[in-house]
Amino acid sequence: MKTRQGTWNTSETVNGPRLRNRPAQNPPHWQQGFMLVDCLVYLAIWAVVAGLAFSAFYRCLSYSKNLARNADDIARALKAGERWREDVRAANRPLQVVTWETNVAQALHIPQKSGEVIYLFIDGAVLRQEGTNAPWIPALSGVRSSRMEKDERQRVFSWRWEVELKNKQKVARVRPLFTFQAVAPEHKVR
Repeated sequence: MKTRQGTWNTSETVNGPRLRNRPAQNPPHWQQGFMLVDCLVYLAIWAVVAGLAFSAFYRCLSYSKNLARNADDIARALKAGERWREDVRAANRPLQVVTWETNVAQALHIPQKSGEVIYLFIDGAVLRQEGTNAPWIPALSGVRSSRMEKDERQRVFSWRWEVELKNKQKVARVRPLFTFQAVAPEHKVR
């Protein structure tokens, strides 16, 4: 279709028919700036979302490390407590507690067939010695307090070991406190 102004394109556009010979027009200047502002807004939103994601990731990573540390402390305490219970159960004579200073140093002497086993709490650690000339082996380290005492029940003399580990976190949700109970075979019935 020919007109005086030029040739019309047969394809229709949103704004109506378009001339073939006419040069393409750039969008108005205010529309170009609006596209740049859109891009900046999207970048700002992306930065906020990425910042929140990194914050959540590092918080979860910190919680995971604390959980692993607590699980290791629990495993160490349970292993030492079970060893202590085995030693108390293997006693063949009455056990004896020796205390030097209140809550500073305490030793539990456990007589056995093979010799004497001694548990000593001193300087934030519980040490174990099998025999009089054997070296002291750390049974549990990182201990805040430890107390081994006779626990008299109705028909049984049992021994109780209460141990509290040092907390490695700034704010503790749960105190790392453990209590182990054991009965020496010779002292079960009064």
